[in-house]
Formats: sequence, C-alpha cells, structure tokens
Amino acid sequence: MSRLEDLLAGKQRVWGGWVVGPTMIGPEEFACAGYDYVGFDVQHGYLDDADVALLLRRLEHVPIAAAVRLPSADPAPIGRVSDAGADAVIVAMVESAEQAAAAVAATRFPPAGVRSFGPLRASLGHDPAALESRVGVFAMIETAQGLSALDEICAVPGLAGLYVGPADLAISMGHRPADAWTEPSVRHAMIRIQAAAAAAGLVAGIHAGSGKAGHAMAELGFRMITLASESQALRRGAAEHLKEAQWNG
Repeated sequence: MSRLEDLLAGKQRVWGGWVVGPTMIGPEEFACAGYDYVGFDVQHGYLDDADVALLLRRLEHVPIAAAVRLPSADPAPIGRVSDAGADAVIVAMVESAEQAAAAVAATRFPPAGVRSFGPLRASLGHDPAALESRVGVFAMIETAQGLSALDEICAVPGLAGLYVGPADLAISMGHRPADAWTEPSVRHAMIRIQAAAAAAGLVAGIHAGSGKAGHAMAELGFRMITLASESQALRRGAAEHLKEAQWNG
C-alpha cells in the first residue's frame, strides 16, 4: 500500500500541493504546512521524469505522498516514475476506456500489463506484486469526449480514481477557463464525474487551484483536492509579508 492509498483509507479527503518546476524545498514545505500529498507536473511543468525521480528520492523520509501528472499513457515515463516511487500517476486527457486501460497496464507487469521490471529504489524492494500494488492510476477527465465516455472509463479494472481538470473541461464545453467555477454546465459536469467515481468505488480528485475552490469541491464530495502550486503559495506568502511590512496602522 502506498502513502496516498494509506491516507485515503484513513481520511475522508486529502489535500495536495503542486510542483511545476525544479525545487529542493517546495515539497518539504508543503509537508510542514500539513498537506497530505504533492503533485509533480510533467505535463505542463518544467520537469521531466528524471527530475521527478530525484525529487521522489528526497521525499523518502518526508511525511507526504507523491503523485505525478503525465501527458499521456505512454508506458515508458509511467514505468520510470513508478520505479522511482510515485504513489500515483495522473494521466492527462483520458477520453476512452482504452486509454484508461493503457495507463493501468503501464503500471502492471506482464501478463497483466506492459511494465518492464527495473527497480530503481532499493527501499521499495523487488517483489513485482508489491511494486504494482503501490501505484494508483488516476484518469483525468477534462474534455467533453472524456465526459461522454465516463461510465466506460469508470469500469476499467485497476483504476484508482478520476481526476478533474476544470480549465480544460470548461474549454472543451465552450467556456473560458475562468468560468470553470461559475458556469452551471461545467459545475454539473464536475458533480457528474464525482458521482460516477463514487458509484464505481473510485476516488474522485480535482485540481482546485485555491483554498476557496477546494472547500467548495470538498462539499461536493471530492476526496483528493489539489489546492495550490508552489508558485501560487510563494506569491501569496510574499504578498502577505509585503503587506505586513508596509502597513501603517
């Protein structure tokens, strides 16, 4: 069982931070702030899977779970971050059951999947079954096409959960990214995704991007909620320090 799976088994919801660039202290600061997990962004961030492997190694003795977002179900990078100790992989732009099944297969060894055996971290051991079981696969539902295939995606064996990308979902439904939280049709789509995940026994996750949006999504039943990236947290903290310094009473 991975750290993330263990947390989800014991808590109604888990809160996450997000890392989009090389950093030595960002994930540790999220851990110190009480966050449950950190996500490393290989899709939109300035990271590749080699960067993520080094960051994951640094977190071996830090009390925080780690997920990695990847742009596709390509088995090579999924296998590498799994070998490096990712607790979960979040695969972007999943629009069919076949794509979701390919993502799961990339974390499983033959005959169940296509993952090549290459243990990178000695601390994780060499038991294929244990290595397989510790990596959860989350399919990102963030397009109208993915929404239309929702039930089929939820039925894919081995899937751990669904993860909503609100901005892309809003765009694919004909709205601006900023309208993701206010447009009724997009909100209804989010509710539909959460309900489908819960009915299938899957974890419903979402990229909230702020504490306010995260609170609203928790009220809708989402269990894995990403609040802010390290750049957002830095900007907000820096602004508060500057405001305090310039305060005139």
